[in-house]
Order: sequence, then C-alpha cells, then structure tokens
Amino acid sequence: MPKIALQMWSLHDEAGRDLLGVLERVAEIGYPGVESYDLYGHAPKVVRARLDDLGLELCSSHAPFPAGTAATEILDTYAELGAGTLVWSLEPDEFTTLDGIRRGAERINEAVGNAASYGMRIGYHNHFAEFRNSFDGRSAYQVLLGELDAAVVLELDAYWAQAGGVDPVELAASLGERLEYVHLKDGPAQGMDDQLVPYGEGVVDVAGVVRANPSVRWNIVEVDRSSYEKFWLLKNCYERLVELV
Repeated sequence: MPKIALQMWSLHDEAGRDLLGVLERVAEIGYPGVESYDLYGHAPKVVRARLDDLGLELCSSHAPFPAGTAATEILDTYAELGAGTLVWSLEPDEFTTLDGIRRGAERINEAVGNAASYGMRIGYHNHFAEFRNSFDGRSAYQVLLGELDAAVVLELDAYWAQAGGVDPVELAASLGERLEYVHLKDGPAQGMDDQLVPYGEGVVDVAGVVRANPSVRWNIVEVDRSSYEKFWLLKNCYERLVELV
C-alpha cells in the first residue's frame, strides 16, 4: 500500500525561516515521510538527524539532475542526506522541439549513470508543457519517455498533467511499473498561478488517480499556493488521503 509524504516545496517560505521546526509540524500532522526540496542552509547531516529524530522517512529528494560539472557536488550532498532517489524536471522550452527533448533526455541519462555510482536512482517529474506540445501525434511526454534510460522512475504530477489537457487517471494507469511517485493537488488546473483547494473541491479526480496504478509507492501531497492556511490545508489533504488508501 502506498505511503503518504509531503513535498516540502509546499512550505518553502516557512522552511526558509525554520526548516527544522517545520519538519516537526509536518510530523505532528501525521505524515510518515517527506520529499525534500532544499536544505535551506543546513548541513545534510543535520537535516538527516532531524528526520530520524522525528521518524520521518525521506521518500525522495527534488534536486537538479547530477550531470555535468555539478554532478559530484549534488551527489555528495544528497548521499549525506540519505536520499535514494533524486527527482527533477526539464524546462518548458526544452519541449518545443524534438532536438530539445533529446538533449534533455541525454542529460537525464547521464545523471542515471552518475547516480548509480552512488547507489541512487533518478526520477522524472512532469509539469504541463510535456502534454501541451506534440510531435506527429505523440505528446512530448511520450517522446521523452521513449528517449529515457529504462532505469528512470516516474513521478507523475497529476495536477499538471490535467492542466496539460490529459486525464491523469488514464495516464497513471498507462505508466505501468515505472510509476512509483504521484504528486497530488487539486484546483482549477489552468496554470502556474492557480490557487489550490482541498481534495474534491477542484477538477482533479484525486481518488481515481490514487487507485489507478498499483505500482505507486508514495502519494505525495503538494500545495504550491493557496488562499487557505497552509498547515490546515496540508492536514486536510493528509486526512483525505488516509481515507482513500
């Protein structure tokens, strides 16, 4: 059965002021795990110790693909943090041409080899450009998946898939065993400035996504921006997911 985690970008401003205190509040809500976004100036071993003290599992970390000259620094940092999977995205403009997609895939595939030497995996997280652009009847996302090393695991952001014009339930079901992580949020699914709402009050079939693919290991709550009080909304989302799984 999938576990539930919080993507720490949801509390980016708050974590920037007091990451260690924010992690305590996340644990108090009941989340068994988190997906890290940044260390906010803390040493990796300090954050690792805080996670351990609170009983929070690090399901994965959002970190730039470890390719090129920065690869060793990225991998050393997240090895010390204890991350097993590093997840990142390509930029929207990389999906405007086939060459752009292929160059992006080359960077990701390089990261796969670099990460493997540390015993880590690489994951890919989508936004909506992957689905709004298409080539000869294939979405940019389909093109990308065809270019990626089979070792790349997938983190489906169901909300951005819906904003891109696809049914996230059908998409989740179609991704098979590569799909291990799902980002869940709800709202109007129109664009990056959307105000997010409790599950069930927007257009995303969160329940359907949760039940779509048995390979999913982690359902990850993410709230980019909202008019609701953040901790209240994150608690509401957590409690709803507990009911669904």
